[in-house]
Amino acid sequence: MDIRPADMQLCATILRNLETCILGKQEEIQRLLIAVIAGGHVLLEDVPGTGKTQLVKALAKSIGGQFRRIQCNPDLLPTDITGVSIYHPKQETFIFRPGPVMSNILLADEINRATTKTQSALLEAMEEGHVTVDGDTYELPRPFVLLATQNPIEFEGTYTLPEAQLDRFMMKLSLGYPSESDEQRMVLSNEGIHPSDRIEPMINISDMIHIQDQVLQVHIDEAVGKYLVSLIRGTREHANVMLGASPRAALALARAAKASAYIQQRTFVTPDDVKELAPHVLSHRLLLRTEARMNGLKAEDIIEQVIQSTKVPVRLER
Repeated sequence: MDIRPADMQLCATILRNLETCILGKQEEIQRLLIAVIAGGHVLLEDVPGTGKTQLVKALAKSIGGQFRRIQCNPDLLPTDITGVSIYHPKQETFIFRPGPVMSNILLADEINRATTKTQSALLEAMEEGHVTVDGDTYELPRPFVLLATQNPIEFEGTYTLPEAQLDRFMMKLSLGYPSESDEQRMVLSNEGIHPSDRIEPMINISDMIHIQDQVLQVHIDEAVGKYLVSLIRGTREHANVMLGASPRAALALARAAKASAYIQQRTFVTPDDVKELAPHVLSHRLLLRTEARMNGLKAEDIIEQVIQSTKVPVRLER
């Protein structure tokens, strides 16, 4: 499959559309789109009221996808996500009623408020693209992207996501507060509706599937691949890390780097693509030693140290 510049430009159109919804967050929006066209899932960890839900809704509208939202809470059951088989007396058979997981963009709001049993209902969908209900397997629509939010400062009534589930998220992102000027623009706006309600589809689902297929064709040079693996192995060998990045993390970083190159209208990955995305792809996958956490170290600090200590490949032109 050939990578066409016209298809690459569609990503720029989507980005401009999303930037009208969330002001002053161009880099964060670009990373979210990188994860989506790479076929990855995203954990949005941020304080309430920063526009996470509105951004996800705007994204679903921009790609013409089917959007579903789950408000997670301790009462939520696994079947509330996957769907349930209901007995039909007239037909004397069970009929499957699909749950919200049967969508293109699924928003799991405050995912850490759901019990671990309910959280685990998403594992099969995230990794394999299907769900199993009463012994029958049902394929999810393509593309399927899970965007989950959680509040990092609220712990009462929450259930920590296990490492196995965190590892299935391609990226962990945070929008953060807007700048003073952007917040003033929001306050002074006289519009009665949220900008996301005016978002129009820029492409359709078939276009998005085509873009995802093209992203896979972006070339990674052997030297860049070796650099990427060196970063992954560097997290495992670091003295302050108890659990480093997995092979799944290496594959996720490679796909994200390809998507980053694609959005920048390149057909090849550079070391900068890998370096810029490494903190967002790897930070939530590292488990630090107790003494490191007591000394105030964070996963982002470890990744920065690994990046600084890893030699970047340089091509010499003759």
